[in-house]
Amino acid sequence: MNKGRVFSAMQPSGKFHLGNYMGALENWVKLQQDYECIFSIADLHALTSAYADTSKIPEYIHDMILDWLGAGLDPEKNIIFVQSHVKEHAELHLLLSMMTPLSWLERVPTYKDKIQQLGDQGKDINTYGFLGYPELMTADILLYKSQYIPVGEDQNPHLELAREIARRFNNLYEPIFVEPQGIMSRAAVLPGIDGRKMSKSYGNTIPFASSPDEIRERVRMIVTDPQRIKKTDKGNPDVCTAFKFQQLFNKAEVGEIESSCREGCIGCVACKKRLAEKMVDLMSSMHVRRAEYENKPELIKEILAEGAKRARTVAAGTMEEVRAAMHL
Repeated sequence: MNKGRVFSAMQPSGKFHLGNYMGALENWVKLQQDYECIFSIADLHALTSAYADTSKIPEYIHDMILDWLGAGLDPEKNIIFVQSHVKEHAELHLLLSMMTPLSWLERVPTYKDKIQQLGDQGKDINTYGFLGYPELMTADILLYKSQYIPVGEDQNPHLELAREIARRFNNLYEPIFVEPQGIMSRAAVLPGIDGRKMSKSYGNTIPFASSPDEIRERVRMIVTDPQRIKKTDKGNPDVCTAFKFQQLFNKAEVGEIESSCREGCIGCVACKKRLAEKMVDLMSSMHVRRAEYENKPELIKEILAEGAKRARTVAAGTMEEVRAAMHL
């Protein structure tokens, strides 16, 4: 039974990695079984920080749709499209921005943090577009009258802002918009191979589309217990990044591996070899599916074109109501 409409999106800002998969996409694949799902490749959002060089965005979009389909998103069950292909996103963003207090945007917790973080990377994001990023996110959600949004705890302020903007519009004009509710994602947090958060900017990722040999090579580089020098030394899985991967990708053997590590019965090299083979095995069906789509570029174009067409049908209906309510 369909439990309602879900909307979610990702920015095409670089190569998709396993942290992205574990953090969001794995959950999307589950949600499509029970909800009417709309998934957007948010290229307009990518411009908020990548406006100075947009040359790689088409490549990132292409790779992202391959990764999504490879992971198991079904284009028959879901609406999958590129954000800029549905112009109503930009139109609703503009109209909502006319009635949103500036202070609402400035108080979003991630705003100043992101300016600092990306500024340290040499990016100038003191722009109107970056300040309005949560407004565009709100337009994405409200455009489809989405009832549920998969979120992590750090995204709750954005969702609350979307509810406030929906409420303000409904009070000023007509009650058109649904106030979206969050579906808390219980996604696993996958560290990078160096123990820090997995991030493209750190260069510590395992790309989702990695070949088996690439997976093995990246797993070989995962940091382990720094105090453990010899195989016979007793290890501490609590401080071992490789063990965190074992907990996620090798659940059947994780208990035995933990005790063997603590007793000094398994070395780090052998531990990571077992991990790599489990990861290769678990990812193999997704990689096969991804490769099948990669060899069908025309099918990819059809999927995105059909997705945009279906999205526009919903979006156009919402915008007719919005324009009428605002006497435009």
